[in-house]
Amino acid sequence: MQDGDAGTFVVGDIHGHRDGLLAALRAEGIVDEGEHWDAGTSRLWFLGDFLDRGPDGVGVVDDVMRLSEEAEEAGGSVRALLGNHEVLALGVHRFGGEELQAGLGPRSFERSWRLNGGVDADQERLTEEHVRWLCELPALAVVDDHLLMHSDTIEYLSWGDSIDEINRQVHDLLAGEDIEAWWECWRRLTTRSAFRGPRGAQIARGLLDLLGGERIVHGHSVIAEYLGLAPAEIDGPDLYAGELVLGIDAGLFAGGPCLIVRLPYEQPE
Repeated sequence: MQDGDAGTFVVGDIHGHRDGLLAALRAEGIVDEGEHWDAGTSRLWFLGDFLDRGPDGVGVVDDVMRLSEEAEEAGGSVRALLGNHEVLALGVHRFGGEELQAGLGPRSFERSWRLNGGVDADQERLTEEHVRWLCELPALAVVDDHLLMHSDTIEYLSWGDSIDEINRQVHDLLAGEDIEAWWECWRRLTTRSAFRGPRGAQIARGLLDLLGGERIVHGHSVIAEYLGLAPAEIDGPDLYAGELVLGIDAGLFAGGPCLIVRLPYEQPE
């Protein structure tokens, strides 16, 4: 990619499908044939869910960490948000099969992780460096008037009414040992579809007015499920809720493409 083509790009859920990610990055000219940063001063944002459901989640994390260093040296940047599957996998790493109390029934991070595509090799290969890096990821960011979030939910507001406060609260709970707080974080980030339905645009507008930005960009919810298509039929992001919301998770783990979307996104004619 020529530096004159520098831009801002977003990537949705990878779920351990490292080969699909690297192929998409090469096709976009963001990395070269040797899988090294080749996008100059561009900015690349991952919207979370590196782990689970695929063969090499830790390999994906390693790639993102490495590309972050390479991009910085070139004057660009690679950043990432915290996804619900990061919280789930980190919860297994920290609490294992410990049962939750407070009348929640027979629940544990390990049980939910296995039910949601947990991969043993990811847990075996997680290092303290991985854990530290993942726990420090922000939950939300505003980039070029886009509110970036992993989950299409307003549950983020349970941690505050500003991006700084929400990120601080999430970082604090992930630094602690309160299993119930960790579980609530996982539960809240699994909720979805807040911007669908007749009030979707109104809810999206309210969130943007509170947190900043002119358009929400999220992963988490597979586009095909809302359009009534097979994931392999998806060829672009989903702009909805009066064009206030852009969904970019094409279901890579289920046979969909790895979408790399340049911002601002314009709906094809």
